[in-house]
Amino acid sequence: MVKTLNRPTIAVSLLLAATLALSGCGRKGDLDPPSTPVDQQNKRDSKPQATPDTPFLLDPLL
Repeated sequence: MVKTLNRPTIAVSLLLAATLALSGCGRKGDLDPPSTPVDQQNKRDSKPQATPDTPFLLDPLL
């Protein structure tokens, strides 16, 4: 068995450890409040808006 590790292996291992340690970092606290008022959430417009059907570049292949 090899007694020492080469430098690239140690560097990759440290980079992986730092990546895993930092991946858990984030902002603690409550979630951001919704951008719409509570009484207007989950309501639909009375008239649905029709979107024009535009062809996609790969439609002929499908």
